[in-house]
Amino acid sequence: MTIKEENTNIRNLPNTTINAKEVFDIDVNMEIPAYSEPDEYVPLIDKNYYFDKDTTLSILAGIKFNRKVLIQGYHGTGKSTHIEQVAARLNWRCVRVNLDSHISRIDLIGRDAIVLEKDKQVTTFKEGILPWAIQSPTILVFDEYDAGRPDVMFVIQRILESDGKLTLLDQSKVITPHRCFRLFSTANTVGLGDTSGIYHGTQQINHGQMDRWNIVTSLNYLAEETEVKIVTLQINQNTPKILNKEEILKMVRLANLTRNGFKNGDLSTVMSPRTVITWAENTIIFKDIIYGFKVTFLNKCDETERATLGEYYQRCFGEEIPEEWLSSISEKNNDTNETEI
Repeated sequence: MTIKEENTNIRNLPNTTINAKEVFDIDVNMEIPAYSEPDEYVPLIDKNYYFDKDTTLSILAGIKFNRKVLIQGYHGTGKSTHIEQVAARLNWRCVRVNLDSHISRIDLIGRDAIVLEKDKQVTTFKEGILPWAIQSPTILVFDEYDAGRPDVMFVIQRILESDGKLTLLDQSKVITPHRCFRLFSTANTVGLGDTSGIYHGTQQINHGQMDRWNIVTSLNYLAEETEVKIVTLQINQNTPKILNKEEILKMVRLANLTRNGFKNGDLSTVMSPRTVITWAENTIIFKDIIYGFKVTFLNKCDETERATLGEYYQRCFGEEIPEEWLSSISEKNNDTNETEI
């Protein structure tokens, strides 16, 4: 990511407010500080985005009252997107950092680099994403927070304290956060490790660090009617209305069956809301719901579990999945099931 240093400290404090009830369609009468104009770090607005009340309220409280907010939930529920879409409507900068195993301490803090100045090579300190963000009115989001390396997590721990100052030992410098710097994170677990067996790479988080998060909220699978609304809005914004509401409802019900099957130990893979949206999009591409299901989800599942998925599909759609699809991952030419694109 290329960061333009000239933008670091020049932006003023919020110069307007918005009403949470009017903008986010939630039953909360709260005035939220905002900016009147976006800049290059403000996410684009998705006009069809649906805001979950509890999650939105937690994010807004974090922004207004400078609370550190951790959003926990299953994959594909829209945790990071929720933060981005709130920031987009506030014209507030938002930068996401994925804490994968390749993110190191020097990536966050910075490093010495050799640069050319007046035709001479000199060594200078190049700030990482953390010093840059903390000195600017930026919402910094750590994605996959429960997958971060221990040395990286302890760098973050210092800025989770109330004053949130960051010490650069190499520079003998202490950075005081900008008044409008905000810190968020998203995680699949709640810091206790992966008990489900589907989030490999996550780990337990130091309890002292978890205790520093002021607000912890959960964004898991939504109510059936809410998920139908989200899928409908997402697929119909730029495409003809190929799928009707009844078909989308059946897709969501099948997704709920996979989630219950996972909880009961019948399945090792689940359909997230993101999976349902992808299935709907593939159905529009291939003009075939059952084939869209095959390439979106069925081919990702263990062969021993496909019979169960076939039962779920038949229960929701009243149609059986072809037998050969349940026994092999490989695509087979089938003259009776030609799909026209």
